[in-house]
Amino acid sequence: MQTPQTATSDPQAAYVIGVDYGTDSVRALLVDARTGAEVAQAVHYYARWKKLEFCNPARNQFRQHPLDHIEGLEATVRKVVAHVPAAQVVGIAVDTTGSTPGPVNEKGVSLALTPGFENNPNAMFVLWKDHTALEEAAEINLKARTWGGEDFTKFEGGIYSSEWFWAKIMHVVREDEAVLKAAHSWLEHCDWLTLLLTGGDLATFKHSRCAAGHKAMWHESWGGLPSEEFLTHLEPKLAGLRSRLFEETFTADQVAGNLSAEWAERLGLTTNTVVAVGSFDAHAGAVAGEIEAYSMVKVMGTSTCDIVVAPTAEVGSHLVAGICGQVDGSVIPGMLGLEAGQSAFGDLLAWFRQIVEWPLHNVLLHSKVLNAEQQAALRDEMSDILLVELSKAAAAVDPEESAVLALDWVNGRRTPDANQGLKGAMMNLTMGTNAPQIFRALVEAICYGSKQIVERFEQEGIPVKQVIGIGGVAKKSQFVMQTLADVLNRPIKIAVSEQAPALGAAIYAAVAAGIHEDVLAAQRAMGSGFAETYEPNPARVADYQARYEQYQAFGKFVETVTLKEGETTSETTLVDHA
Repeated sequence: MQTPQTATSDPQAAYVIGVDYGTDSVRALLVDARTGAEVAQAVHYYARWKKLEFCNPARNQFRQHPLDHIEGLEATVRKVVAHVPAAQVVGIAVDTTGSTPGPVNEKGVSLALTPGFENNPNAMFVLWKDHTALEEAAEINLKARTWGGEDFTKFEGGIYSSEWFWAKIMHVVREDEAVLKAAHSWLEHCDWLTLLLTGGDLATFKHSRCAAGHKAMWHESWGGLPSEEFLTHLEPKLAGLRSRLFEETFTADQVAGNLSAEWAERLGLTTNTVVAVGSFDAHAGAVAGEIEAYSMVKVMGTSTCDIVVAPTAEVGSHLVAGICGQVDGSVIPGMLGLEAGQSAFGDLLAWFRQIVEWPLHNVLLHSKVLNAEQQAALRDEMSDILLVELSKAAAAVDPEESAVLALDWVNGRRTPDANQGLKGAMMNLTMGTNAPQIFRALVEAICYGSKQIVERFEQEGIPVKQVIGIGGVAKKSQFVMQTLADVLNRPIKIAVSEQAPALGAAIYAAVAAGIHEDVLAAQRAMGSGFAETYEPNPARVADYQARYEQYQAFGKFVETVTLKEGETTSETTLVDHA
C-alpha cells in the first residue's frame, strides 16, 4: 500500500478524485494531479446490497438500488475532500463495473428513484454478474448471424453475453410492462453517475466509448449502435429506443461537464471541478497499472477483466474471436483496447469460504457453551482468518498427492467464448480429500482459466509480452499469484496501488482538467509503479501444464454434458475454436 501523502499548502497545488464503483462497495481516492501521490481514500459498503435486497442468487438475479450508489458517493467523496481546499480539486471521474445498465426517465433519473418503482428490481441497475438474460443472449447470437445484415457482434468477440447491455434490456422489457412503458432510455452505470454529477441534459450527454463499444455493440463503421431494423428484429419492444439513446461516444479523458451546483454542495466541492467521461473499472485500472502495447493487465477481484492494448494500425481490421470486445480508445485514446475476463475469480474462493463457514452461521447458534456475544466474536475471528489459513494449508499440499481437479465456471464462462449457462464442477474426489486440497484445486482452476485467455489472444495473433496484476487478489494472496505465475510460466508484476481503478479514473480526470496533455503523459507522471514480481517456479511448470491439459479435457466434457442435458439455456457458441 502506498502511504497516504500529506496535502501540500502550495497555493498552486491541484488534486483530482477517482471514484471506483465495485461490486460490493465504492471507494474515492484523492490524488495529487501532477505526481499521482495518494493523499486520502475512503470506502463505503452498499447497505442494501450487503443484505442482498432485490437479489435472487438462485435465479442469478443481482440488482443494485441507486440509493446505495448515491449514499456511497456522498460518504466517500466528502471524506477525502476534507483533506484539501475544495478549490484545489480540479477534476473528478467515475469508473464502474460493467455492463451494469439501468432504466431512466426523460430527465435521466433512475426509475428506482421515481414513485411506484422504488422497490422494483427491474427498475434498478442490473449488475454485471446478473445472468437472467441467458435466453436473450442466445437469441442475439443466433439472429446476428441469420438476419441477413451486418453481424453486430463481430467487434465484441463474435459472441454476445448475458452480462451485457442489450441482453439485459431485452430481458427486463419482456418481463416488466411497467418498466417498458416508463423507461425513456437506458444508461450504463458509469454514464448515469456522470450525468448525475453534471446535472446535464440526457439528449446531449457524452456517453462512454468504453462502455458502449465493449457491451452495447457500438462501432463507428456502422454509425454507432446497431440499426433500428436489427434491434426490432431482436425484439419488437425495443422499437424506438435507439433514437432515445446516443450516436456519438467519447473517451474517458474528455470533459463531460462541470459539477452541478447541487452536487458541488453535496460533495463539498465547487462548480469549477471538471467531470470526465465515465469508464469501466478494469480499463481505468489498466491505465493506473501502466499498461503499454501488448501488456496484459489482469484486474483481479470477484471476477477478472484482462485488458490488452495494441496500436490500432498494427491490428488493423483483424477480429479477435471469443473475447469481450475490441474498441478504439477504450483504454488509451489512439490505441485499440481489447478486453477478456473470467466471471468468477475471487468469487469462486469466496463461495468455498461460505461453504466451509456454514456451521459458524447455523450450527453455532445452538451452542450451549458459548453465549451470543461469544458466538459473534468467534464467527468474526474465524471469517477473518479462514482464507489465510486455507491458503497456507493449500500451498503445503503436494500436487502429486492430490488429483482433485475443478472448473471455475460457477458464474459461467466469460472468455474465451462467452457461455454463462455453464456451471462449475469437480472431479477425482475421494474419502481422503480434504478442504485444503479442494481449495488448492479451486485456485488452480482460476489460474487455468487465465491461461486459456492468454492462449486465445496469442492464437489470434495478439502477443502478450508481459502480465501485470492489480486488484484485491493480486495484492493480498501470495499463494494465488505464485500459482498463477507457475501456470502461465510468466513473471507477473504487481502494481503498487491498492486502488488501481480509482487511480486510473483520477488519471483520466487529470487529463480532462488540463493538468496533463494526454493519458500517456498522465500515466507516466501518476502511475503507481510496481511493488514486486512473481517469477515462475521451473519445478512446477511441467506438472501444471499436464494438469492444465486435464482441465481443458474436463471442461470440454462438462460443456458437452451441459448442452446435451439442457440444464440451462446456454448462450450459443457458433464458432468452434477447438
